[in-house]
Amino acid sequence: MKTINRNKIFSHRHIDVGYKDLTAETTDTGRTYNAPNGKSYPSVTTVLSILTEDAIRSWRDRVGEEQADIVSGKASRRGTKVHSIVEKYLNNEDTSKFLPHIQQSLENLKPVLDNDIGTIFGLEVALYSDHLGVAGRCDCIAQYNGVPSIIDFKTSRYIKKKEKISNYFAQGAAYAIMWEERTGMVIPNVVVIMDVDHEKPLVFVEHRDNYTKLLKDTIDEYRTRKMFGH
Repeated sequence: MKTINRNKIFSHRHIDVGYKDLTAETTDTGRTYNAPNGKSYPSVTTVLSILTEDAIRSWRDRVGEEQADIVSGKASRRGTKVHSIVEKYLNNEDTSKFLPHIQQSLENLKPVLDNDIGTIFGLEVALYSDHLGVAGRCDCIAQYNGVPSIIDFKTSRYIKKKEKISNYFAQGAAYAIMWEERTGMVIPNVVVIMDVDHEKPLVFVEHRDNYTKLLKDTIDEYRTRKMFGH
């Protein structure tokens, strides 16, 4: 059985991506990032939203627009706060000023964070790929159980099955390709760590190559839609 170290100091090794940050613009059609080469790339999250649009539309029709806005707004705010407290914790910063329910989310995640995350190469890193033609901001690039990994932190009101979150893995695969393109460091694994209401955290680990075809097919679909004004 692993021993939980609740006073862990995380080790960081900065990897230069060649620029300080990327500026972004958000419109009704999604988010775009401005790369140093002068090009503007769509957010990989915007591109991959194609994969879930039918399910979201069906849910919104079922519960009604007003209720859907309330639920999605609450989930978005919680997700932002959990991301923020996890980032501070991994940066070895004070997390005591967060609200109790957000601190509880961190406590739920600590066994995974403390035991499985090793050297951290980057947090909240803006990345882009000329090859893929997309960009985005990655939660964490670090060793996970000794393997260089893209680590994505998610929140959920209920337990999700792996086959229902293929968009998360495709997103992680995109970040892995972007990181390799910018730094030369190969990132083989994508890790999704999910804080679930009233449950233990879920952890999913997949090889990025298992989702590169889905990623590229969805990028092609996005470009086709843009070309024809959909």
